[in-house]
Amino acid sequence: MQLAGMQEIGRAWRNMEARDVWNQFDRMVSSPDEEIDLSRAALLIAATEYSNLSIERELFHLDGIAEGIAPRMEDDTPLYQLNTLSEYLFDELKFAGNHTNYHDPRNSFLNDVMERKRGIPITLSLLYIEVGKRIGVSLLGIGMPGHFIVRHRDEPEVFVDPFHGGILLSVDECMERLKQVTQGSLEWDAEYLEPVSSRAIIARMLRNLKLVYLQRRNYERVLATIDRVIALLPQDAVEFRDRGVVNYRLGNFEEALEDLHVYVASGEEMPDGVTVHKLMDQIRDRLEE
Repeated sequence: MQLAGMQEIGRAWRNMEARDVWNQFDRMVSSPDEEIDLSRAALLIAATEYSNLSIERELFHLDGIAEGIAPRMEDDTPLYQLNTLSEYLFDELKFAGNHTNYHDPRNSFLNDVMERKRGIPITLSLLYIEVGKRIGVSLLGIGMPGHFIVRHRDEPEVFVDPFHGGILLSVDECMERLKQVTQGSLEWDAEYLEPVSSRAIIARMLRNLKLVYLQRRNYERVLATIDRVIALLPQDAVEFRDRGVVNYRLGNFEEALEDLHVYVASGEEMPDGVTVHKLMDQIRDRLEE
């Protein structure tokens, strides 16, 4: 068989494997939020990139990280648990935020984060939460705009910043962190420190990947990623808009028009409404050709 034919078969096989992984992902996120396994969901996302990834082996690796700290949890007070967990992960094991190459896609894959010990706020926070879960420390994800942090379920006034070495933050320091990451463009709202759902955490991971794939103009992967965000958060009209634009770029005109119609009909405020309607008119013209 010629090389081109073998390559085509290889691509088709990889696509089939990715579809199978996404099907597993979709089944998982159809469960009630409290039943979603964050670490397994994150590794299913990684498995679409790494076809030979063993999810069970990676979960065993995560269990091993947790086993290393379990004997040290001699005190059940929240501050002791947070300090001990942060010291173990960031001072001893040397996990750290990847400040120099933030948009490296490996920062968004949990297996890579565990191997390279580098990540972005959302993946390091997920790691922190999942290690905590394995040793009986109940942690919550806090999805601030532009940044992601963690807090103890029983300590609402103290927060952990895994991207910055697991340091503890007060509410005032969270406000300052928001000012830094948004360059002062966003006014503070106390709701920014409200815990988010497991679905929201996974959706945020996927949105980070979406941006990476968009920068690389890998529209097939962008499309698959948006499909998963919509599976998680079907009420998010903006994702339908984005999927419509990507479908348009891929030549899927009927699907693009359907997605854009959902966006327009959603009742959401549309600052880009004129542009979207023009694109819909262009698509209709293409379909009539």
